[in-house]
Amino acid sequence: MNRLFIYFFINVFITCLPVSGEGQIKWVTWEEAMEKSKTDKKKIVVDIYTDWCGWCKKMDKTTFSDERIVKYINKHYYAIKLDAEFKNEILFNGQSYQYTKYGNRGYHELATMLLNGKMSFPSMVFLDEKFTLIQAIPGYQDEINFLMITTYFGRNAHKNTPWQKYSADFKVEDFDINVAKKK
Repeated sequence: MNRLFIYFFINVFITCLPVSGEGQIKWVTWEEAMEKSKTDKKKIVVDIYTDWCGWCKKMDKTTFSDERIVKYINKHYYAIKLDAEFKNEILFNGQSYQYTKYGNRGYHELATMLLNGKMSFPSMVFLDEKFTLIQAIPGYQDEINFLMITTYFGRNAHKNTPWQKYSADFKVEDFDINVAKKK
C-alpha cells in the first residue's frame, strides 16, 4: 500500500511540473533576435524596463503571463527585455550603444534612442522585420490593451486601419491565437 501511495504521489508531482518554456514568453537577446531574423523573419517587441519600476513588475506578473499574449508573442515576435540602465554595450543595426552615467543613476543609449528620449517605464517598442521602429508605447498595459496592441502590429493592421477603428472593432472573445497573420 505504501509503495502504491509513493508511486501515485510521484506521478502526480511530475505531471504538475511545468514544461520549460510553456506558458512563458520566450525572451531573447538582441544578438539572438538578429541572428534568428536571418532565417525566420518576425517583428520585434522590446520591453524597456528598470529594476526599480513597480509597474514593470506588475506587467511581468499579469500581462506577460496571460496565455493568449504568451502564445501570440511567441508565434509572431521575437521578444526582447531591455533594462534601461543596462551597463554593457549593445550592437544594433551596425551601431554601438553604451550606458551613460547621469547623476546617481544612468541610462542605456539604446533605450533612449528607441524611446526618442522620452524615458518612461515600462515602455513597449515595436520594430518591423527589418528592425525599423514601428511605434513606442509608454506605460503599463493590461492584458486586453496589450493583446490589442500586439495584434494590431502583428497583423500589420497599422498599415491600413486607424487605431481607433481597430480598437473599437476588436473583440477579445473572437481572438484566436492559431489564426495566421492577416495581410
